[in-house]
Amino acid sequence: MKFISDPGFFRPGRHAAWALVAALAAAPSFAATGIQVWHTMDEHNAAVFQDLVKAYNRGQSDVKVELRVFETPQKLEAALDAAARSKDLPALVELGDDHTLDEIAQRSYIQPFHTQQGNPALKNTPWFLSSDNAFIHDAKGRLMAFPYMLEIPVMYYNRDAFKKAGLQPAVPQRTWIELQAQLVELANNGSRKCPLTSDLPVSINLENLAAVNNQLFASEGNGLKAKGLPSFSFDSTYVRHLSLMISWVRSEIMVGPQFGPQSVERFAAGECAILMSNSGHMGQFSDKRLLRYAVSGLPYYPEVTKQPGSPFVSGAGLWLTKGDKPRTEATVKFLAWLAQPEQAAKWYQRTGFLPLTRTAFEQTPADYYKDLGQWRELVAVYSQKASATGQGFRIANYPSIRARFHQILDTALEGKQPAVTALQLAAAEANKMVRQK
Repeated sequence: MKFISDPGFFRPGRHAAWALVAALAAAPSFAATGIQVWHTMDEHNAAVFQDLVKAYNRGQSDVKVELRVFETPQKLEAALDAAARSKDLPALVELGDDHTLDEIAQRSYIQPFHTQQGNPALKNTPWFLSSDNAFIHDAKGRLMAFPYMLEIPVMYYNRDAFKKAGLQPAVPQRTWIELQAQLVELANNGSRKCPLTSDLPVSINLENLAAVNNQLFASEGNGLKAKGLPSFSFDSTYVRHLSLMISWVRSEIMVGPQFGPQSVERFAAGECAILMSNSGHMGQFSDKRLLRYAVSGLPYYPEVTKQPGSPFVSGAGLWLTKGDKPRTEATVKFLAWLAQPEQAAKWYQRTGFLPLTRTAFEQTPADYYKDLGQWRELVAVYSQKASATGQGFRIANYPSIRARFHQILDTALEGKQPAVTALQLAAAEANKMVRQK
């Protein structure tokens, strides 16, 4: 075999170079601390989050953030249970409060977020949501999770549809009866297939019917008082409202419940004049070039309240799990970066979730709100002290109760059960479920 020699290979400079390579290879390496984040965000919001994570990973070398996306909260929960058994948990996991905060907080692997708020990286962060709001906060007003994906129900409207119908003013009316007249005009002038739709029947027609009309949703201060178990009693306001909704479906000015799951996509495609849904879809809608939309508050009944109240906060937070000190410190470092003004403002403006911090809200320019209707006013109130009826609610077994409410409302809206019978059934069954262990 013939070898080809390099005449310069044994020069002193080449010796030094190889010595340096050998030294570097022998030197101890310091790997970045890896943290996994599990979430169930929709495609648009997941892409925004991924962009932020990529920027964070590029900007430093101490922490490596990895994302795992699940199709549904149920699939995430199943994976989380398995991870807890194998003791291979993600550092952060998206979990919805579901108005049963205690159940999540009592899990053996959960670390309340407020235990890390004394960390210099997070200390004195001006969180946006008022501490007396029950969502994501415990009874002492402490944050139990990083409040990253909080949202509120709003009324989206297609500005072109209102213009085509010749409505003046070209915005939705805030009372249910006045809105009904507008829906008739919309149906008769270009929006026959979808004047109004929603994917939140329980939120709009039960939970926030109470909050927006400044009424309690359940007894015992919406379950926030420790005196006794909360109970439900749906009075004449609920009967009147559900009867009205049944008539809207029958007269085809509101899309029936069977089409609810497609409502967000239909509005995004410009098919619907009005959509009542959560604010977290705003980023997706803003990306649609042919969709000109704006936002208004949910309707109310002036016979019940002179001024509309604010709906309940919903959504999810990023919950910390217990881990070793290096992983916890790396996780806190990442969360602190997300809370910095530039990142927090970008998250708020590109998603429609409530601002993470007051700074993010204050630094958002007026141009951002130019074509978004009442969005700024609807958001601003959540940094202030919450009203007794809008503070939130805490009810045992509420995910199961809400699922049953959903079934009963669907039956009523399909015309198979009168409003008064449906609401009596809903209250009776929910009051039993509250007491189940």
